Amino acid sequence: MKKILLLIALTVSICSNSLAQKKKMPISKAPFVWENANVYFLLTDRFNNGDTSNDHNYNRNKPTGKLRGFEGGDLRGVIQKLDEGYFEKLGITALWLTPVVEQIHDGVDEGTGLTYGFHGYWTRDWTSLDPNFGTKKELAELVQKAHVKGIRIMLDAVINHTGPVTAEDSVYPNDWVRTNPKCQYSNYENTIACTLVENLPDVKTESNETVALPPFLVEKWKKEGRYEQEVNELEAFFTKTGYPRAPKYYIMKWLADYITDYGIDGYRVDTVKHTTEDVWADFKKVCESAFADFKKINPKKVLDNNPFFMVGEVYGYNIGSKRMYDFSDKKVDYFANGFNGLINFDFRNEAKLNYEALYSKYSNILQKDLNGFTVMNYVSSHDDGYPFDKKREKPYESGTKLLLAPGISQVYYGDESARSLDIEGTQGDATLRSFMNWEAIEKNTSTKEILNHWQKLGTFRKNHTAVGAGIHQQISASPYVFSRTYKKDKINDRILVGLDLPLGKKEISVGNLFQNGTKVKDAYSGKTAVVSNGKITITTNYSILLIEKMKK
Repeated sequence: MKKILLLIALTVSICSNSLAQKKKMPISKAPFVWENANVYFLLTDRFNNGDTSNDHNYNRNKPTGKLRGFEGGDLRGVIQKLDEGYFEKLGITALWLTPVVEQIHDGVDEGTGLTYGFHGYWTRDWTSLDPNFGTKKELAELVQKAHVKGIRIMLDAVINHTGPVTAEDSVYPNDWVRTNPKCQYSNYENTIACTLVENLPDVKTESNETVALPPFLVEKWKKEGRYEQEVNELEAFFTKTGYPRAPKYYIMKWLADYITDYGIDGYRVDTVKHTTEDVWADFKKVCESAFADFKKINPKKVLDNNPFFMVGEVYGYNIGSKRMYDFSDKKVDYFANGFNGLINFDFRNEAKLNYEALYSKYSNILQKDLNGFTVMNYVSSHDDGYPFDKKREKPYESGTKLLLAPGISQVYYGDESARSLDIEGTQGDATLRSFMNWEAIEKNTSTKEILNHWQKLGTFRKNHTAVGAGIHQQISASPYVFSRTYKKDKINDRILVGLDLPLGKKEISVGNLFQNGTKVKDAYSGKTAVVSNGKITITTNYSILLIEKMKK
């Protein structure tokens, strides 16, 4: 299989903490748990251009609408930032990359000017990487280098639809996809058995009927000299699983290869509510099997005992819905169908709440109704036109509320540097997808200060499981002080946070969190103190305290 060559190419051992220490790898103070992950979400094409030689492929050279063409970002650019330690300084523990599979070769005009598949969600061939994004060798390098730094890799899985049909990109066969009707979104059926928009063929994921490979893929693979290899792998997959040769299972196999071949740690799953929920339960089984195969083949590259992680995009889901998503005529529990977590679409709205209202609500739901599962919070994203702070007027508050909130934090590229979300001349979601503002980070003092704030908070979260996964408890309303505690699987973590505090000298209660005489450190300023009479007194030039117990 193709994975044999890739495994030979992987020369960096990715291993347990003991081996990591021998290699002097940076190790977090806290073991990794997904419930406390700090995820950095980037559009591969818009993050960093590390290789200008791959900027133009498949004659994608027609004029496009503003920010609707390929801008040059690629896997090499992500690798460069890994090498520079950019993500480590931000306290990032997982990278989520938009799909890197081969996109349609041409573009379409959706009324906003010609658009190419720079975003990665218009698949032409799940088994190939798009050359605009990079090569499979580069993907292997990215995963191994991230793992060395203790950073997990989460790719984006699209099973619901293919890319649009163009003069260069033929439609998948009729037994693979439907091209109508368009979704109405008013009930379960007309959200699933339909196309999201015009000219976005919908995979017949409800079908269990045997279908042949699309002729254009057969022709393509033969030209590339890998037809027999792909067919043999499919034969082995269907023999092993017993699944019918239905469209969804072909795609599941192709997506699972990225687990077995590269050792990715999770999938963010696109357009979840647009298929029947059993599709995702099956997908999780396929992913778990592939993850087990990877670990068996690569025992020295196993990071820990965490299972394969899946977080779903159930558009409109919010943490207040708890376990169920309501289609109006049917309620579905996606947590019972393969998902460890769901994206929380209402955080960017609830971030308008005060700290205690926000944090106590999230902690209560995660510790009770969603115990064993989690949500992924965000303040901005690639397709949400109503972010918390679209004009980037509250970058400090955005960072504080997101990175200290219970649940997973999703940092959208440029949140940490106040990258503009309001680009003149764009239409629709293109305004959210400008190129990363590296120049501002390099030259602008105020941008550097914002970044520094996000770095301190992110590193604190990375070092303390209790931040995202612990139990929240308010200690004092004024000044506002709270604790988080986490005790599970030999992890015993506790932290204290004070927000909106006066500059200069501060005296805050520690409740029963730390005993008198305990030496503590403020991770934000670096200052230290000793608990006395149930309180700490500390002087800093900041309005925030991130208190951790100092190790002996």
